Amino acid sequence: EIRLSLVGSEMCIRDRLTIAIIVAVFTLIVLFSGIPIAFGLSFVSITLLVAFEGLQMLDVFAETFYAGLNSFVLLSIPMFILMGMAVAHSPAGKDLYTGLDRWLWRVPGGLVISNIGACSIFAALSGSSPATCAAIGTMGIPEMRKRGYSDEIATGTIAAGGTLGVLIPPSIVLIVYGMATGTSIGRLFLSGVVPGFMLASLFAIWALIHSYFIDKNAAKLLRNRKPPTLKEKLEVLPRIFPFLAIIVGVLYVLYGGVATPSEASGVGAFLVFVMIAVVYKIYQPKKIWNIVKISMKESVMIMFIIAASYLFAFTLSQLYVTQSLAQSMIELSSNKWMIFLMVNVFLLVAGFFLPPVAVIVMTSAILLPVITTLGFDPYWFAIVFTINMEIGLITPPVGLNLYIIKGITPDVSLSTILKGSFPFMMMMVLSILILCIFPEIVSWLPDKLMGKPLGY
Repeated sequence: EIRLSLVGSEMCIRDRLTIAIIVAVFTLIVLFSGIPIAFGLSFVSITLLVAFEGLQMLDVFAETFYAGLNSFVLLSIPMFILMGMAVAHSPAGKDLYTGLDRWLWRVPGGLVISNIGACSIFAALSGSSPATCAAIGTMGIPEMRKRGYSDEIATGTIAAGGTLGVLIPPSIVLIVYGMATGTSIGRLFLSGVVPGFMLASLFAIWALIHSYFIDKNAAKLLRNRKPPTLKEKLEVLPRIFPFLAIIVGVLYVLYGGVATPSEASGVGAFLVFVMIAVVYKIYQPKKIWNIVKISMKESVMIMFIIAASYLFAFTLSQLYVTQSLAQSMIELSSNKWMIFLMVNVFLLVAGFFLPPVAVIVMTSAILLPVITTLGFDPYWFAIVFTINMEIGLITPPVGLNLYIIKGITPDVSLSTILKGSFPFMMMMVLSILILCIFPEIVSWLPDKLMGKPLGY
């Protein structure tokens, strides 16, 4: 009887793994067909539920889909998007870039570092990688090329710098991750602060090395440049400080427990609209409506993906796919770091083909149980996960940032942009290694301000 039970158990596991393979292949075929992610995930979920569980599963479709959106925390997503779009459609990016350029003009490669700094701050303001790329790249790339910097470093800097928008809070990607995994969004934001600026610093170090040792024109450019006056350095600061104050205020009320993410994002969006009206005189109804309209489209797209992902996660759980894959991955190797390496390789490959939000909603339900079972901190893993998604943003065939830069500089080949981005990819890989060796880089700030989470 015991032998029969063991054989039955092995067959059951084998059957579940077969179902898991069918689910994976079918999902990839549907998503690679070009269908929008939300529709693709919904179609896959309904088809698999009906095929394996019967027509009665159609009764839970609407209820499960609605449950994916029935959360007050989700209000923070459209509010942060609205906040970011308001900044992206104002001259704030230009002022950030100009101010940093004037203060860092003496540093070799200072213009490149200025662009990285502008990307970091604009990423914190907008929370969007594409918006950061477009806003800073439109000004920064022509300026760098005009001053003699190579096309590779000019385009690669902005492509990589734009990815900081998915790590430095407030990040839409981290909000989606928090919703998909049930982790604290406030703690996720805090966890991303130090790694985000560490990664920006690594980018700046590479820019400094490139300008000092590789690009011989950098020193020549520095000698020939007319120094900005103190008046020129100071005149742009009053236009930048109000926006930085809003970001600091939003993060303070979030981490200080004063307000929920939804409340903080709503107030932040309102204050940004007030600032663009006061500082840049953007108060015409047509301009305001254009910002709201673009934000609405982006918000609806992300909300639809979240609802579809909730249905997809329900399907995986109903078919026992999540549990089977987690068990198989743990049994595959007794070394937790080997499993972690395999997970990272999987995320890198997934990021090559799918946008960050899609990867999160498709894989987090599978990977998080594996990571927590192995004893890894889920918040630490969230940051490593996000850096992997950053690499995907500058890697073909999807590589959204690459195509944004290509649109800004149509005369520069995609291979040149990719070549310029490659050293920054290596900086991202290095940052993952640093976080593996020193996980306290992620946990120090949230533990300091919020205390250690229960159970970790």
